[in-house]
Amino acid sequence: MNKIIKNTLILTVITVVSGLMLGIVYDITKEPIAAAQENAKQEAFRAVLPDASSFEEYEDFDADSAAALLKQNGYEAADITEVVAGQDESGSAAGYVINVTSHEGYAGDIQISVGIASDGTVKGIEMLSISETAGLGMKADEDEFKDQFKDKNVEQFFYTKTGESGDNMIDAISGATITTNAVTNAVDSALVYFQNELGGEGNE
Repeated sequence: MNKIIKNTLILTVITVVSGLMLGIVYDITKEPIAAAQENAKQEAFRAVLPDASSFEEYEDFDADSAAALLKQNGYEAADITEVVAGQDESGSAAGYVINVTSHEGYAGDIQISVGIASDGTVKGIEMLSISETAGLGMKADEDEFKDQFKDKNVEQFFYTKTGESGDNMIDAISGATITTNAVTNAVDSALVYFQNELGGEGNE
């Protein structure tokens, strides 16, 4: 019986000490991790909206309203998670960066930043988080794929597996149609939000 009590006390002490150590490590690392994540996000903002020199949170963004808007337009598998307004060096509006989470990825959620200029031109896209299959879906994070969206002013994108041409056509990644569809729908979700909420056709 004494041996059982002794072992129990030892395990309890180990558990308590381990918990305390984990708590200390978390407190030490949480701020640097948060700072690194914020820096990565700011870099993505600058990459997708290069004409902007500063970014401010879009105060009128409402996640529930955005979700309802996407649902009305057939994009139920995507969420708008953040919207920021970009200003150029003179303080004039340069456009918006819209962060979208797609739930249609092959290996999980894909988080994307989409930069849209004030005239509705997609200036670029960047992956904030993607974990698709190496050599297949991960090609969505390569410039060859992402640049297909760059500097295109279209109402909606579509992907093609037959090489169909047009500013609104995106060549699908071979062997990764699911990933291609997820990214294309995420960018289209950002366009829908822009067109209806941020000065696009829906607000003219």
